[in-house]
Amino acid sequence: MKIRMRPSILALAALLAVAAGTVSAQSAADKKMSFFVTSVGSGKGGDLGGLAGADQHCQSLAQSVGAGKRTWHAYLSTSAAPGKAAVNARDRIGHGPWYNAKGVLIARNVDELRRDNHLSKQTALTEKGEVITGRGDNPNTHDMLTGSDAQGMAFPGDMDTTCGNWTRSGGGSAQVGHHDRTGLNELPPAKSWNHSHPSRGCSVDELRSTGGNGLFYCLAAK
Repeated sequence: MKIRMRPSILALAALLAVAAGTVSAQSAADKKMSFFVTSVGSGKGGDLGGLAGADQHCQSLAQSVGAGKRTWHAYLSTSAAPGKAAVNARDRIGHGPWYNAKGVLIARNVDELRRDNHLSKQTALTEKGEVITGRGDNPNTHDMLTGSDAQGMAFPGDMDTTCGNWTRSGGGSAQVGHHDRTGLNELPPAKSWNHSHPSRGCSVDELRSTGGNGLFYCLAAK
């Protein structure tokens, strides 16, 4: 015996199916990669070509894995200069949420990214979904260029914490964070993803000598 469904019930079922499909598609879209650590640096240490060059590096790496339709910005601050105001990293990365290449949530918004994010060596992946070596590995490349304080803001004053606003490949210094949240001790800076210590200098060799390789964070601003 066949059961005939009323047209109204059929229509409702169809609407529910469409709605479920929309929610599922939206959920999948929300979890597309929106955060990664650069798999390679600029090759020139702290000279990234300024913020514009760093953003383009993020965009190019994202493009290489099919994520180039989003607008990518580097998580970097710059210091105030004659005729130019300081730029805070936290102000240039959009509103979130951010997911890594495996679809794992990093942070829902800027405040969570700053205070209680889900970054670790296992989640701070490259655009290819690869793990970056950290403390205890050879080589250790856990220093991420940020030029930022713990709040994701530029430092005041004339101390160089940004390798000359990301244009210097020698001398100077850059503030870095530890993507693996591990350092020489258990103090908060050692476990900070964005504000651990200054680099020894801005050249490739100087960055490597303190545990880095000129890598930095990229986030989808749009």
